[in-house]
Amino acid sequence: METPTLETRRLILRPLALSDAPAIQRHFNNWNIIKNLATIVPWPYPADGAETFIKRELEKIAAGEEIYQWVLVLRSGDGEAIGNIRFEPQADLPNGSRGFWLAEPYWNQGLMTEAVAAVDDFVFGTLRLERFYACNVVTNVASRRVKEKTGARFMGYVELQNHSGQKVSEKWEVTRDSWLARQAHQKGRK
Repeated sequence: METPTLETRRLILRPLALSDAPAIQRHFNNWNIIKNLATIVPWPYPADGAETFIKRELEKIAAGEEIYQWVLVLRSGDGEAIGNIRFEPQADLPNGSRGFWLAEPYWNQGLMTEAVAAVDDFVFGTLRLERFYACNVVTNVASRRVKEKTGARFMGYVELQNHSGQKVSEKWEVTRDSWLARQAHQKGRK
């Protein structure tokens, strides 16, 4: 299945494209973002980092790997990518199967929570998965809050080398049951 376009109240999540490289390069090449990521992400971020990343991901997808890659675009904006969510259903990775980042000017507005909820709807409603895992470095409070607000359950700690020097990350489980409970709660509020 190809990465579908998802829509929320304020965002369009569309499939990653090579044309997103300039915006991703500009927004992602930021220590405040990269310091919270695993050391697999290079720092200093190379001048062709975004293009290399996108080409590698698109090649994996074209080769048949089940990877869903979305860029976040503001509905009220110019179509520029301001963030990214990657989901790999078959991943049994120590750092989980979902990862995300958001450009710093858009922090603390609830945009990533909105985007993650849409991806969870796809994961549990369309792909019909039972669970997946996600991680964040312990000092990344914003990432933790997104997980808490979208029904993830804290599982414990795992060792992951991060750019911030942290070696401990939190591991979270997201389940179909927690998603269904969140859906029922939202319907009850309407």
